[in-house]
Amino acid sequence: GCLTLCCEGIGRPSVSHAVVVIFLEFFAWGLLTTPMLTVLHETFPQHTFLMNGLIQGVKGLLSFMSAPLIGALSDVWGRRSFLLVTVFFTCAPIPLMRLSPWWYFAAISMSGAFSVTFSVIFAYVADVTEEHERSTAYGLVSATFAASLVTSPAIGAYLSACYGDNLVVLVATLVALADICFILLAVPESLPEKMRLNTWGAPITWEQADPFQSMRKVGKDPTVLLICITVFLSYLPEAGQYSSFFLYLRQVINFSSATIAVFIGVVGILSIIAQTLILTVLMRTIGNKNTVLLGLGFQILQLAWYGFGSEPWMMWAAGAVAAMSSITFPAVSALVSHSADPDKQGLVQGMITGIRGLCNGLGPALYGLIFFMFNVELNTKSLIPGPPFLLGSCTVVVAFLVALFIPEHTEPPVVTCADSKETSTLAGVHINTPLPGSDEDTQVPTSDEDFEPLLQDSILWELPQHANYVAYLSPMEEEERERKGQ
Repeated sequence: GCLTLCCEGIGRPSVSHAVVVIFLEFFAWGLLTTPMLTVLHETFPQHTFLMNGLIQGVKGLLSFMSAPLIGALSDVWGRRSFLLVTVFFTCAPIPLMRLSPWWYFAAISMSGAFSVTFSVIFAYVADVTEEHERSTAYGLVSATFAASLVTSPAIGAYLSACYGDNLVVLVATLVALADICFILLAVPESLPEKMRLNTWGAPITWEQADPFQSMRKVGKDPTVLLICITVFLSYLPEAGQYSSFFLYLRQVINFSSATIAVFIGVVGILSIIAQTLILTVLMRTIGNKNTVLLGLGFQILQLAWYGFGSEPWMMWAAGAVAAMSSITFPAVSALVSHSADPDKQGLVQGMITGIRGLCNGLGPALYGLIFFMFNVELNTKSLIPGPPFLLGSCTVVVAFLVALFIPEHTEPPVVTCADSKETSTLAGVHINTPLPGSDEDTQVPTSDEDFEPLLQDSILWELPQHANYVAYLSPMEEEERERKGQ
């Protein structure tokens, strides 16, 4: 019985399983915020920012290179085993922090090859949700990620101040182990058995595993090209900021560990509010494109403030603006799903994911290099305390100008379509169609398990008039269409 439980998990696969996995993984890493800044400075006292940028840059590039392959493999072998692999290797460096800092930072860089838990989690969520529930479920996962980072740095800073860094590392290791045990014992497989049988033994092609595959198609649609340029120019400084900002607060603005933890918590809570309540209101009132432009405007202001600000109160004010700028990416994802054909959803969302992955590698390295070039290490007061943030602000200005040319989305005729069969892998480039003569080719799905997994949140009710249109109609709708002579 115990072995069966270990293999099958507890209950039916659900969004709550995904939420627990994400929370525990990022909670463990969040605890280490304070000790990591200390170890980083002790290990590389001369070039702290440069080395931090290079470590995070290598990790980001490896994630970018491996994400499509892991995605394609999880479509064949199931999500659960790959959740286990990604969480295990992402958390493996944690105990090394106190054992050997050099090995710790080397392990962090290398762990990038498996640091794609989010991709597998989004596929898991897509497997277990209906179309209309999916965006809400994705929002819940993202909010859980934010919530884990709101609480854990403060707890880590408190434990570090009272009992030392060794205890923090021990607690983080135990939380990571708890996550691995949860996946082993409690998480059921989300990919239906027949889906795995359909693809079992199918060779993984180079196209599926090629991280640049989806991006090669960027230029084919002018609207998608504009959106992709906007994402690249706005996410590059965001990725760089995310990798170095807490170190900057510690080294240059002289924030204490406790203050940094509170700062993360406050900005995190404001971001959750912005991405749920405010985003919903803005999308309904000013529309999708204007919401993106507003988010980019907030990002320009926030980065410029970080760049010129030298006083602690300026950081707090800019942090509040940063929380508002977090609406940009969800709004861009919605814009992409409106702009792409229903049968191109996975492909286009794959492009966006690929570009963000590339930025996660380039951004941190670029910021580290700029900090190094401007000698920010030396704590000397200068006219521009944070040069990389100012440069980032300039790239977002260009992103804003590009976004102005994205055409307004116009609503096509609404067609209800519950029976779509479109699926895509994490790579975003591989569409699974039902096998000819199989059950799926002939019958209308009747339960959750009969739906094939779909990674991205496709807007399947907006159907353009093209040759594939009939593929998205149920038998009843086809008869109706023929009867009307459409």
